[in-house]
Amino acid sequence: MSISALGKFSAVLVLATAMAGCSSWDNMSHRQKSAVTGAGLGGVAGAVITGGGILGTVGGAAIGGVIGDQVGKNR
Repeated sequence: MSISALGKFSAVLVLATAMAGCSSWDNMSHRQKSAVTGAGLGGVAGAVITGGGILGTVGGAAIGGVIGDQVGKNR
């Protein structure tokens, strides 16, 4: 398995684990839902922009989570 394939597999595994942790979606506040959604979208965007790079995926997820949290705070 090449390093590139391992990186992509790791990114998918991290996102799948994060989504599995959201199985209690009904018990989450609007702000928490916004943060999770932002992290998911940010991770995908980071992966696309960097061509599947691990740092881009994780960085995008972190930035997206913070933005989603701040957007959800205003509702």
